Amino acid sequence: MKELFLLLKKGSKSALLASIVNAVISIIKGIAYVMTGNVAMFAETMHSLGDMANQFFVFIGSALSKKAPTKRFPNGFGRLVNLVLLGAVLVVGVMAYETIIEGYHHILHPVESKGFMINVIVLSIAVILEAFVLFKAMKETLHDVGIHAQGLEIITKSLANVNKAKPATKLVFLEDSVATGGGLLALIAVVISEFTLFHQAEGIASIIIGLLMFFVVGKIFLDNAAGVLGEADEIMQDKIGSLVLEDPDVKDIPEITVLKEGDEFHVEIKIEVDPKISLATADDIKDRLEEKIIKEKGVTDVIVEFDEDDNFSSWDNRKKSKDD
Repeated sequence: MKELFLLLKKGSKSALLASIVNAVISIIKGIAYVMTGNVAMFAETMHSLGDMANQFFVFIGSALSKKAPTKRFPNGFGRLVNLVLLGAVLVVGVMAYETIIEGYHHILHPVESKGFMINVIVLSIAVILEAFVLFKAMKETLHDVGIHAQGLEIITKSLANVNKAKPATKLVFLEDSVATGGGLLALIAVVISEFTLFHQAEGIASIIIGLLMFFVVGKIFLDNAAGVLGEADEIMQDKIGSLVLEDPDVKDIPEITVLKEGDEFHVEIKIEVDPKISLATADDIKDRLEEKIIKEKGVTDVIVEFDEDDNFSSWDNRKKSKDD
């Protein structure tokens, strides 16, 4: 039990915060839906419930993925967060389906909802809370990728780098982006329905919110399916390769693999060196490179192999192939 609590302390803080906030929001929205019967509010209630469950699973998965390797699982539990995320998106998928169906029924049989001010107040509070969580996810995204920003740069730089963030952070970022946008959309639909005869607006908003939820499901599913299989991280490969080539004793890099498992990177690299160097010198090079690479954020283990210099630059050729 003590080990479990220690692991939970290492879980994604943004996912835990988002789960708690969405739990509160879903209760408030649910009460408002029961009181008013507003279908856009129903969509938002389902959305918040799905996000709450999803983000709680993400928090648990990100924590358990930090568990140390065992004899049975010598490679560790890094991919566990990807597996949990694959299961979590199924919850959001079911919620999205129900949201779309309810919106479709409302379009066919529009009914004027009640409690205009209740809906406006609840949705406004929800949008503010979701925007707060989204802003926290933006800051954690920048922390994940090692970028410092202030003011409006937090928004622009986090949007540009969200794909480089940890899986848990990325999921919270995407879900709360959709949640904030969905809340604003529901608020607009409520206003349109109140001041015009176009009551179908709430049903249309419900369908759009459901489709946005499906977008998140698809995006997260594809990203984490790749993570479960073991995805090579080309950005980190280029970064580590350039770092290794700065060493004066390294002539070339014919092979490099940086495998991403959850939040962790496993590095295997083959370097070419002068064939005349001694075994002691080679050992010094290996220790030096391992120490340098392991300092990179997220890198947990490094394997360095040697080969003699063939006077052909495989690394430069690799870079040219990528540019072409």
